[in-house]
Amino acid sequence: MPRVYNFSSGPATLPEIVLKKAAGEMLEYGKSGMSVMEMSHRSSDFEDIIAETKALLIDIMNIPPDYEVLFLQGGASTQFTMVPMNLAANNKSFDVIHTGIWTEKAIKEGEKLAKVNIIASSEDKKFTYIPSVENLHYNKDSDYIHICYNNTVCGTKYNALPNIDNIPIVADMSSCILSEEYDVSKFGVIFAGAQKNIGPAGLTVVIIKKDLMKRADKNLPSMFNFNVQAENKSMFNTPPTYAIYISKLVFQWIKDLGGVKEIEKINRHKSALVYDFIDNSKLFKNNVDKKFRSMMNIPFTTGSKEMDNLFVKEAEKNSLANLQGHKTAGGMRASIYNAMPVEGVESLIKFMEKFELEHG
Repeated sequence: MPRVYNFSSGPATLPEIVLKKAAGEMLEYGKSGMSVMEMSHRSSDFEDIIAETKALLIDIMNIPPDYEVLFLQGGASTQFTMVPMNLAANNKSFDVIHTGIWTEKAIKEGEKLAKVNIIASSEDKKFTYIPSVENLHYNKDSDYIHICYNNTVCGTKYNALPNIDNIPIVADMSSCILSEEYDVSKFGVIFAGAQKNIGPAGLTVVIIKKDLMKRADKNLPSMFNFNVQAENKSMFNTPPTYAIYISKLVFQWIKDLGGVKEIEKINRHKSALVYDFIDNSKLFKNNVDKKFRSMMNIPFTTGSKEMDNLFVKEAEKNSLANLQGHKTAGGMRASIYNAMPVEGVESLIKFMEKFELEHG
């Protein structure tokens, strides 16, 4: 069976060239005589792999030298606990701009460790927009402000950041990291689960300003202490070795394409194709405020649950997989991460045109 176009929100499609490279090295990496999956994380071969992975990410994201890059486990969800454990150490308080299910989870976990203040929310319109970041009534004693930069379920993204002096911004970028250029220096922490734009599930990337790491209490459990993880070069315990290796290949793929700048051009083109079709369709609708539409996750619906279900089933027959919307949102959702080729987007639009002619 030929490969399908996989529109899953995560774990998501990977670049075919990366999969082929990994397949060629499956039995033996370099001259090691073994697969990376069999390799000790203490071996010189793997130490080189993780060092190269870190160097590539620093390069393609232009990460300043006063930031630490960590490769951790537990998914982005663990960061809902780990970040307040380490950063909410001064005043035991942080602010959140509430934009959907993932900030809801961050609020719930954060409240177990600190006072959480919701300083803006888009819940009034079912999270179909990003609240204004101008003139926020934030708390001056907050240790940081938490945002989810791109929202997979409702399909929104930030176009500007809160401009707040001396309060670090913590950004969950799980579904948008590497999709467009970011000025890392404007963030205190960026964290991202790997399974959308980086590599396989099981790895979490944390980019943190080194000064913020000084806040952590020395008595924090070692696995949850950013300082301990940094001192041990992300290998306090056995890291997700194969996921790190695949991520290295993905980072190299991005660099070879011309870097994040070029990926962003492709992503803007892909998302524009889909939004332009939907906006001119008489059958399909996208309910997100146009100013805040995500480039990565595009939810849409026909307005009929039965018709939506039929669309998903028929799409699967046409090698267009995982287009069902999130269980809390319904409808459909096309996740078009970095590795989704333009041809996949064009195939989706062609099918949507056909479906509309037959059922519109």
